[in-house]
Amino acid sequence: MAEAVEVFGDGFREDPYGVYARLRAEGSVHRVALPDGSPVWLVTHEADVRAGLADGRFSVDKRHSRGGFQGFSLPPALDVNLLNVGPEDHLRLRRLVAQGFTPRHVERMRTAVQAAVDACADRLVARLEADGVADLVAEFAGPLPLKVIGDLLAVPEEAYERFAGWIGSMLLPRGREEPAGAVRNVHGFLVRLVADRRAAPGDDVLSGLIAARDRGDRLSEDELVSLAFLILMAGSETVQHLISGGLLTLLTHEEQLAALRERPELLPEAVEELFRYAVPNHTAIRRFPTEPVEIGGVRIPAGDTVLFSLASAHRDPARYPEPDRFDIGRADKAHLALGHGVHYCLGAPLARMQVTLALETLLRRLPGLRPAVPARELEWSTTFRFRALRALPVTGGGGARAGV
Repeated sequence: MAEAVEVFGDGFREDPYGVYARLRAEGSVHRVALPDGSPVWLVTHEADVRAGLADGRFSVDKRHSRGGFQGFSLPPALDVNLLNVGPEDHLRLRRLVAQGFTPRHVERMRTAVQAAVDACADRLVARLEADGVADLVAEFAGPLPLKVIGDLLAVPEEAYERFAGWIGSMLLPRGREEPAGAVRNVHGFLVRLVADRRAAPGDDVLSGLIAARDRGDRLSEDELVSLAFLILMAGSETVQHLISGGLLTLLTHEEQLAALRERPELLPEAVEELFRYAVPNHTAIRRFPTEPVEIGGVRIPAGDTVLFSLASAHRDPARYPEPDRFDIGRADKAHLALGHGVHYCLGAPLARMQVTLALETLLRRLPGLRPAVPARELEWSTTFRFRALRALPVTGGGGARAGV
C-alpha cells in the first residue's frame, strides 16, 4: 500500500484550494496523513465524492473501522447519533428527528428566526455606533445560530452566555485541552435539560423526542442526549461559518455584490453559490468501507478511513466551469455542502433560511458595511476538516434598528 503523504501543513493552511487543485491533477484518490499522522484516503474529484457519499458501502459506523482515524472523540453518552450508527438505527433516529425539521415546520419558524436575526443585527449596529468597528463573528454570526438552536431545544435564556462559551470552545478552541472541558460541560447541561423538559414539556424539538421515547419508542437516554448534541453542533457550526465567510465573500466581490443589490430577488441564488464557493466544512464525516471498494481507480480496503473532500469537489473544473470564480449567476450550483444521499442534512431548510435572512438583513440595514482590515490580516482556523474565520472586523455606518 502506498505510503501516506503529508498535505495538511503550512502550505495547506495558507492556500487549501491550491493543494486541492494539485491533488486533483494527480488523481482523484490519495493516501494522505492527517496532522496527527493517521493515514486516511482523501477523495477529491466531484464525481467520485458525489458517488461515494451516496454509496451504502461507505459506512459512518465506527464498528466498521479497523482502528484508524475515527473523527472527533466524544464520550459514549454523546456518540449515539446519526453520524455514528448503522443503517437500521440511522433510519429510526432520522425518522424521529425529521419531524421537527420538515420544510413546513421550518417555514413556521420564519418569524422567530427573523426576530433572532434582527436582535443580533441590533447588537452589531450598537457596537458599530459605539466603537466604529465590530467583530461580525462575535456580535452576529456566532450568536445567531445558537439563539435559533437554543429556541429549538428550549434552552433557558439565562443559560445562553455559558452555553455559547462552551460551544465556542468546541468550534474554535484556543488550546488542546479546551474542547474536552467544553464537551463535559455541554454533556452535563444537556442531561439536565432533558430532565427539565421531561418534567415540563413544551412545543420544542427536544420535548418531541422525549415524548417519542416515553411512548415506548426504542430511543435510549444516551440517544436523546446525543441527538440534542448533534442538533446543537450541526446547527451552530456550519451556519456560523457560512454567514461570516459568506459575507466576506460578498464584500470582497464588488461586482457580484452590486448585482445582488440591484436585484435582491437573486439572494437565494447567491446563497446556493456561497454554499458551493465558501463551504466551511472541507470534508464530510469520515466513512469506513464495509468491503473493499474501488473508487477513482483506487481499491480501498475494508475498514480504512475515507474522507470525501467537499471543498475540493466544489472547485473541480470537471464539474464547474471556472470553479474558483464566485458567480451568483452560475448555471450549475448543485453543491454537496449539506450532504448527499441518506446523510443529507436534516436541518438544510433551517440552515438556508438563517443564512438567507442574515445576509438580507445585513445588506439592507448596513449598506456601507465593509471589512475593517485587509483580507491578508484576517485570522482563520484551517484544518483538514474545516476553514473558518475566527473574527471578521467590519466597519461602515448607516445601520438602522429593526423595524425602522
